[in-house]
Amino acid sequence: MSHLIVTPVVLPALLAPFIIMALRHHLDLQRIFSIAGTVALVAITLALTVQASDGSVQVYDLGDWPAPFGIVLVLDRLSALMALLTSLLALGVVLYAVGSGWDERGRHFHALLQFQLMGILGAFLTGDAFNLFVFFEVLLIASYGLMIHGGGPKRLRAGVQYVVYNLLGSTLFLFALGTIYAVTGTLNMADIAVRVAELPAEDTALLRVGAVMLLLVFAIKAAVLPLHFWLPASYANAPLPVAALFAIMTKVGAYAILRVYTLAFGPDVSATQGLVGDWLLPAALLTLAVGSIGVLGAREIGRLVAFGSIASVGTLLTSIALFTPEAAAASVYYMIHSTLASAILFLVADLVMERRGGAIIAQRPMPQTGLIASLFFVGAIALAGMPPLSGFVGKLLVMDAARDSDLVWSIWAVILISSLITIVGFARAGSILFWESHDAAHAREAEPEPDEEDEDLPPPVSAPASNLTFVAIFGLIGGLVLLTVFSGPAMNYATATADALFDPTAYIDTVLKRSPQ
Repeated sequence: MSHLIVTPVVLPALLAPFIIMALRHHLDLQRIFSIAGTVALVAITLALTVQASDGSVQVYDLGDWPAPFGIVLVLDRLSALMALLTSLLALGVVLYAVGSGWDERGRHFHALLQFQLMGILGAFLTGDAFNLFVFFEVLLIASYGLMIHGGGPKRLRAGVQYVVYNLLGSTLFLFALGTIYAVTGTLNMADIAVRVAELPAEDTALLRVGAVMLLLVFAIKAAVLPLHFWLPASYANAPLPVAALFAIMTKVGAYAILRVYTLAFGPDVSATQGLVGDWLLPAALLTLAVGSIGVLGAREIGRLVAFGSIASVGTLLTSIALFTPEAAAASVYYMIHSTLASAILFLVADLVMERRGGAIIAQRPMPQTGLIASLFFVGAIALAGMPPLSGFVGKLLVMDAARDSDLVWSIWAVILISSLITIVGFARAGSILFWESHDAAHAREAEPEPDEEDEDLPPPVSAPASNLTFVAIFGLIGGLVLLTVFSGPAMNYATATADALFDPTAYIDTVLKRSPQ
C-alpha cells in the first residue's frame, strides 16, 4: 500500500494550520511555504498520474481498515488526472496571487487556499460517498473564506448567497446518502455497486429516489440550469484569482456524476437506467444556451467570464449526459480544456479590472492594452471553442460522440449556435475594452454610472503588473497549447479512462479485495 496516494490530502491539511499558527504575521514566509507546497503537490500528483497510466487501480485503506468498513482513497486514471489538473491550476493561481498582491488584501489567503486544495483533492480521490460529502464541506468552508477575501459589502452579499445555496445542496446530499444507506446498507461506492446489482426489482423504488437526489446535488455543484443561479454573482464578485481556482469546483460536480453513475449506479442498473440522459441532457443544453446568451448580454467583465464558464459547463455536461464511453472520453478531454480556459480568462479579467478601476465593460479606455489584449483574445477563443486551440478539438469530439444520439441535430444546433453567440459576445466586449477609439470611450466615461455597479472595486492601477502574474497566465496558456499539440495522446488516455469507467470490474475488485472474476 503506497502512502503516496494519501499525500495530496495530507500535505495541504498539515500546511494550512502551520501557516495559520506559525506564519500568520510573516507574509513572505507564507508565500514561500504556499508556493513550495503547491509545487510539491504538482510533483506528487504527476507521479500518481504516471502510476495510474497503466490502468492499475490502487487503494489506500486509512487506519488499515479494509473497505467497505473503513475509509478508502482510490487512485485510477480519472482521479489521478483530476488531481494533477487541480495542482497545476493551483500553482498558477498562487503565483498570480503573489505577483498581483491579492494575498495581501485580506487575512489567511494561503491557509485557505491549502484547505481548499485539501477538499478538492480529497473529493477526487475518495472511494466513499459519505467522505465525498465531507470533502465537499471542507472545500465549501474554505471557498467561502476565499470568496470574501479583501472584504466589501458586495463581495460579502455574494458570499452569503453562495454559502446558503450550497448548504441547501449539502442538506439534500445528506438526505440522498441516508436514503441510499437505508437501501444498500453501505456508502462505499464499490460496495454500493455490488449491493445494487443484487437488489430485487421490487425494492428499487427508494434507490431511484436516492439516486435522483444525488444527481440534483451534483448538478448544483456543477452549476446546471436551473440550479446554476449561485454561480454568476459568486464568481463575478469573488477576487478573480479565487474565481480562477473555482474553475475546478464545477468540475468536481461533473466528476462526481461520471464516477457515481458509472460505478454505483451503472448503465446496467435497471432502477436508475436512463436517469442521467433523460434529465441531465436537456438541462445541459439549456445551460449551454443560457450561458452563451449571458456572455452576449454581460455588462461587467467578471460576469462575462462567469457566463462563459457556465456555457463551457453546459458543453461538458452535454457530453457526460450522452452516457457512452465515446462521449465520456470527449468529456474528460474537454474537462481539462474548460478548466484551463476559464482560469485564464478570470486572471486576464483581473488584470483588466486592476487597470481600469472597475468591472463595467463600457466604462473607460484601457491603458497599455497590447499584451493584455492579446491574452484576452487567446482566452476568449479558447473558451468559445474556436480553432486552433483545444476548445475546438473538444467541441468536435463532443459533437462526434453525439452522432448516434436520437437528439443529434438538436445537440449540434445548440453547440454551434451557442458557440457563435459566445464568439460575438467576447468580440463585442473585447472591442469595447481594447480597440474602441479613445474619443468614444471618453464620451461613455462622461456618462454617469450607477454607484452600486462599482462599489468596493479596486482603484485604477498605473504600475505594471509583476512578471509573476504573466508567468502564471502564460503557464496556463502553455497547458492549452500542449493539450492541443498532444491531443492524440491525450485522447488515448481519455479513451482508456472512459473504458475503465464503463467497465468498473477492476475498480470494484481492487477496492473490495475480491479475486478477479
